[in-house]
Amino acid sequence: MPARARELGLTPGTLPPGSLNAITDVAGVHVGHATLHRGENIRTGVTAILPHAGNLFREKVRGAVHVANGFGKLVGSTQVNELGEIETPILLTSTLNVPRVADAVLDYMLALPGNQDVRSVNPVVGETNDGQLNDIRGRHVSHAEVLQAIQGARSGPVREGSVGAGTGTIAFGWKGGIGTSSRRTPAGHTAGVLVQSNYGGELSICGVPVGRQLNKDAAQDNADGSILMVVATDAPVDHRQLLRLAARTVWGLARTGSAGSNGSGDYGIAFTTHRRAPTLSNDEMSPLLLAVIEATEEAIYNSLFQATSVTGNGRTVHALPIPETSLILRRHGALR
Repeated sequence: MPARARELGLTPGTLPPGSLNAITDVAGVHVGHATLHRGENIRTGVTAILPHAGNLFREKVRGAVHVANGFGKLVGSTQVNELGEIETPILLTSTLNVPRVADAVLDYMLALPGNQDVRSVNPVVGETNDGQLNDIRGRHVSHAEVLQAIQGARSGPVREGSVGAGTGTIAFGWKGGIGTSSRRTPAGHTAGVLVQSNYGGELSICGVPVGRQLNKDAAQDNADGSILMVVATDAPVDHRQLLRLAARTVWGLARTGSAGSNGSGDYGIAFTTHRRAPTLSNDEMSPLLLAVIEATEEAIYNSLFQATSVTGNGRTVHALPIPETSLILRRHGALR
């Protein structure tokens, strides 16, 4: 059974995780998946992140989007940054499924009680390209899977690895997927991160060059992949401060050995569940910024450690070999 980073003895960073070490440590946040693993070539899915379980159009949350490298399709991002608000669940999926998922989100939002007179909705849908393992041209995610992910979203532990939007993804040449982690600040605020990892580089874990020592030339295997990183917090922060938090996901990404290649779509999406003013001062932001960096780093590790090997499109992508990886980390003193 795959283990999470901390179950192996890794303790990335300095801040403590929340009780679940997941994005759902932020009260009110729900996560749901729909996984498509059919026949020989369909290996895809959709993941939904709900800032709260109510009507998000009527109870919008403050939000922001940071674009580190814009080789991707992130529906709704310009309005989020123009108005500083998110008004739908955040959906992650496969590249060519984005329009279909966005259309299904519209169906879901327009059908909610109280939205009968709504004439404009801004769905937020991001993607990575799972075309190496999945029949991406088939665009197999339907309205049914989107509704399954949204309506099945729950608080509590989050399924990770080769599920939902991470079903067909690859990271560092190994099987990537969904991963999550959280951190608590000394002031008592929580920051949680969920990632959809699908990118290249040379895998580094807590500063240890694991990819090199496994003799994995992952920069060539998956150089032009992408990653979506979603940040949730309960801290009293505004749009400008959320932009800073969303940008810090890239610092966590860099710690893992990302190549940041030309074809990599790297995005951070951040929101807060806190509704009232005042907001934190600039000087009070540092622990929260660090929390996002550390949670992003560990979420990526969890996406790898929790993934299982997947065969699709005539290709097998293996999960990261945990025994060998643990041996390398132990040799370098990275395991407690």
